[in-house]
Amino acid sequence: MMNADFWRNAALLVLLAGFTLWLVLRDTSHRARIAQRTRQTVARVGVDNSAMADATKRMPQRFAQRIAALGERLPVVQAEDRAKVAMRLASAGFRDRRAIAVMSGLKIVVGACLALGAIALGGHLPKVGQNFTIRALLMAGAFVVGMMLPEYALAFFIRHRRSAIAAALPDALDLLVVCTNAGNSLVVAIKRVARELRVICPPLADEFTVTADELSIGSDTAQALNAMSARVGLSTMRALVTTLVQSQKYGTPITQSLRTLSRTERAMQMVALEEKAAKLAPKMTMPMMFFIMPTVSLIAAGPAVIRLLAVFRGH
Repeated sequence: MMNADFWRNAALLVLLAGFTLWLVLRDTSHRARIAQRTRQTVARVGVDNSAMADATKRMPQRFAQRIAALGERLPVVQAEDRAKVAMRLASAGFRDRRAIAVMSGLKIVVGACLALGAIALGGHLPKVGQNFTIRALLMAGAFVVGMMLPEYALAFFIRHRRSAIAAALPDALDLLVVCTNAGNSLVVAIKRVARELRVICPPLADEFTVTADELSIGSDTAQALNAMSARVGLSTMRALVTTLVQSQKYGTPITQSLRTLSRTERAMQMVALEEKAAKLAPKMTMPMMFFIMPTVSLIAAGPAVIRLLAVFRGH
């Protein structure tokens, strides 16, 4: 009876997984199929590798579109949380209008994949693998973990992006001082700094480009700058935005304010580096005790121990 229930539930889960994959793959339109046949025909004729490279670049986009279609059909993000999720996605650099749908679809797909993996591997567990209740709990836990993994990945992207922006922000402040001292307006200065930072720090250049575009189309200066500060989420960026907003509001010289902020940020960066250097010695204590000291002791005392053993064996 237990085996019959197990196989019936396993069949239902397989059908659910198949239906999910069918929803993902069903979104391929007739035009996409025609384009695919055309690409295959042209490839057989002997087109150069540029077309194949372009098709390879489009594969992640098509996959993201299918994931977004699945996320729109089965939304897992609550309506009241969509604004927070959109802000977090923007902080990670994902500003597409379907980013929330892609996030929802990824949660469903990763959760379903881990649940199917738990079903497949749960039977090989010793002693508990034949218990249907434990396998069902394992499947549910794997699905919940799969739903949480995209959130952790998003948090990792946010931390990595913020650290890159924080490392390049002092240089951006120096460039802003140079541009404003040369007589450029705020929009022109931000655009020039974004262009200069495109190779050094693409995330910061992207934020400056978006802010400059918002200012160019006539958006409110304070609103655009505060939006950039909210996306980045760094104290230095908030200080920069506050300085720029106050300069625009009260007419204070922006060059002197930026120069003071740049010096302060450089001093804070040096203090942070000195703090890391001071913490290095205590952090090296445990590795030295566990990895270096035993090796040094073995090298120093090894020959003497060998000679003592030889002497005692001779007697």
